Amino acid sequence: MTPAPAPTPRLVTPETLPGEPPDVAFRPQNLAEFVGQAALRANLVVFIDSARQRQQALDHVLLAGPPGLGKTTLAQIIARELGVSFRATSGPVIARAGDLAALLTNLQPHDVLFIDEIHRLNPQVEEILYPAMEDFQLDLMIGEGPSARSVRIDVPPFTLIGATTRSGLITRPLRERFGIPLRLTFYEPEELSRIVLRAASKLGVILEPTGADEIARRSRGTPRVAGRLLRRVRDFAMVDGAATIDAARADAALTRLEVDRLGFDAMDRRYLTLLAANYGGGPVGIETLAAALGEQRDVLDEVIEPYLLQQGLLQRTPRGRILTEGGYRHLGLAPRSRPLADTAELLGLGDGLEDDTNEATVPIS
Repeated sequence: MTPAPAPTPRLVTPETLPGEPPDVAFRPQNLAEFVGQAALRANLVVFIDSARQRQQALDHVLLAGPPGLGKTTLAQIIARELGVSFRATSGPVIARAGDLAALLTNLQPHDVLFIDEIHRLNPQVEEILYPAMEDFQLDLMIGEGPSARSVRIDVPPFTLIGATTRSGLITRPLRERFGIPLRLTFYEPEELSRIVLRAASKLGVILEPTGADEIARRSRGTPRVAGRLLRRVRDFAMVDGAATIDAARADAALTRLEVDRLGFDAMDRRYLTLLAANYGGGPVGIETLAAALGEQRDVLDEVIEPYLLQQGLLQRTPRGRILTEGGYRHLGLAPRSRPLADTAELLGLGDGLEDDTNEATVPIS
């Protein structure tokens, strides 16, 4: 069987790209420097101050949200604010119970253990983690067969910080053991503008506020994307010999990078154009779109469609994908009118509902 092709790297993807340098210099060092997530930060200040006054480990923290919003950065800040050591790993790396035991027994009291992508933990490892989170004890089996015996090991009180981009995949027993569940949301353009200005000063780039605003508007509400776009705009400015970056220069650079004013790239526009031009705006099944675009269904579901849905340019209905009026306007096209009965059926209000993968591709007249 031929392996599935790797997804095409995109400048606006929130995940870290292969070979991309870490943006360690951009990361804030404390909660006072952290921009955005105001309610979350305010609550964290209270929880951290309480833990320090009680001289106890902070309750376990679960950070959930899309990639690129600062979950790892926030975990490091929590450890720094508590004045304890920070140990980081990821769910897939902890393959055996012995790996988890080695991590936990090497912690000092009140240390922070950060597990990224915690929803990908091995189920057997997860079972051993439960008593460690609740009672700070490990129950391990030593040996095999008749000589096997159970050994209980005490571990120092610690704070587990789990990060996940797919909180729905975390099992309920694990989720309920986190005393502080926090969800990160997308950033406002004003917040991203402040982040970009701070990053520009770290890079030694003279960025005007108008230039920062232009980059922020096209960053899809994600600091990681904003930092990536800033680097590329800086490259264009350096080659052109520009001393400062204003709105016009940022716009010119991002246009050359095919990132438009809403943060959509060529792949997003190709998806919207195909839906409008070839299928009359829908409804059309996801399998048909994947075949027409030459992409895997998962790529459309998890990479392309979420931001289109968030911006209101696309609808998912029981009969397939539909381009909204906003999608037509973004493409510079006149919206197609739909009869009331057809619209009700598409939205699931009529009879004869079909699965989302229905291959209905006949344009509605």
